[in-house]
Amino acid sequence: MRVVSGIQPTGNLHLGNYLGAIRNWVRMQDDMPEGGQCLFFLADLHAISMPHDPAALRNGTREMAAALVACGIDPARSILFNQAQVPQHAELQWLLTGTARMGWLNRMTQFKDKSGKNREGASVALFTYPVLQAADVLLYQATHVPVGEDQKQHLELARDIAQKFNNDFAGESDESGVFTLPEPIVPPEAARIMSLRDGNAKMSKSDPSEMARIDLTDDADTITRKVRKARTDAEPLPSEMAGLDERAEARNLVTIYAALAACEPAEVLRQYGGQGFGTFKPALAEVMVDHLAPINARFRQLTGDGEALDAILARGAARARELAQPTLARTYAALGLMRG
Repeated sequence: MRVVSGIQPTGNLHLGNYLGAIRNWVRMQDDMPEGGQCLFFLADLHAISMPHDPAALRNGTREMAAALVACGIDPARSILFNQAQVPQHAELQWLLTGTARMGWLNRMTQFKDKSGKNREGASVALFTYPVLQAADVLLYQATHVPVGEDQKQHLELARDIAQKFNNDFAGESDESGVFTLPEPIVPPEAARIMSLRDGNAKMSKSDPSEMARIDLTDDADTITRKVRKARTDAEPLPSEMAGLDERAEARNLVTIYAALAACEPAEVLRQYGGQGFGTFKPALAEVMVDHLAPINARFRQLTGDGEALDAILARGAARARELAQPTLARTYAALGLMRG
């Protein structure tokens, strides 16, 4: 079993990133069967598909590495690296562009969403972004890829590219094909965390209001203040889940509490049903601070030692390059390309 997943280094993680993805990465690492591997990468090559500040990208890459380690990714047990230090990602992307089809890429919803109304002004990198995503996982013969609802389409594309390449270029001596077709992992407990200001919008770092999210770098006072000012309604919490159906903000806070306390939302309502937010919010803030304080402390320690972070990424990249090389060599050979 080999799990591969990446995240863009676009600044500090927030609670939604942690509960929706990163915590499940840590669980996959901890539950990996003997002989299996996890590769987690910082997608800095993907980041240049949109306008960016080079200095901010460099700093963001280090900060994201620190955040992942602080959250529990262990560089001794998982391979943690940034794409730019493993040029095989970009090499394989180019080799796969001969197999990917314009019609497939035209159907990708992410390009439509990110390019907006100015598609002619969007970068070619943004259009071919999904081919690089395919290369990211096919390069390591990934057997499984964690996906949320918004990434299923990209994994399906990776499988389509792998299948077509295998059909077109795998010879009789390579009956299993050049590439493994990765299977999706849909984490069973991936909490969908919404904005503290709008229970119908996902928590996001791009939200103009810092009060809409809990950053993993927030201290205890900041967390408490944000939770206290989180948008709610005037009604007490219900005793059953059905009572949250039309109360998006209340449902979000209950979801967060349950995710941090490792229990079901219904269990939270059994404890706090009938009570107002004047009671529930302080309890939520306490649970949040207790859970995030060690992460915050470890993050600050790591970001104070840039050399140690660079060393972690360099070691991970060296291991990734070693794993990537056989697949890349087989791909060149299958295409009939001569290399020195």
